[in-house]
Amino acid sequence: MKLNELAPAIGAKTEAKRKGRGPGSGNGKTGGKGHKGQNARSGGGVRRGFEGGQMPITRRLPKRGFHNHFAKDYVVINLSDLARFNGNEVTAEALIAAGVISRAGDGLKVLGKGELTKAVAVKAAKFTATAKEKIEAAGGKAEVI
Repeated sequence: MKLNELAPAIGAKTEAKRKGRGPGSGNGKTGGKGHKGQNARSGGGVRRGFEGGQMPITRRLPKRGFHNHFAKDYVVINLSDLARFNGNEVTAEALIAAGVISRAGDGLKVLGKGELTKAVAVKAAKFTATAKEKIEAAGGKAEVI
């Protein structure tokens, strides 16, 4: 196979319907738009969310809740996720490289679920009390960065 022989699969590409090109096309005269009305006109139709002048549902429903724009978005991991690191320094970058987490967010928070058998030095933004205890009990170091 050569580059000049590449082509899409049969049936993958279809020709555009040529609307309004006579009765033989099956889409002549009104071009599939019916007779008159808003949707038959050029530029016709209504915008997204328009309900014919009635008060839209987005305005009829009350606003609820609050989103704190200053809140920190910590990525949470458990001690059981740290078991694969033996003796190495564990940081957010090392966890991303190992595929444990997909992003760093505003920092890393380590929770105490699971057991730790090996001593590891963990650098994170936050630790729960149980996580810190278990890391230090295993001979490791919990360093807040």
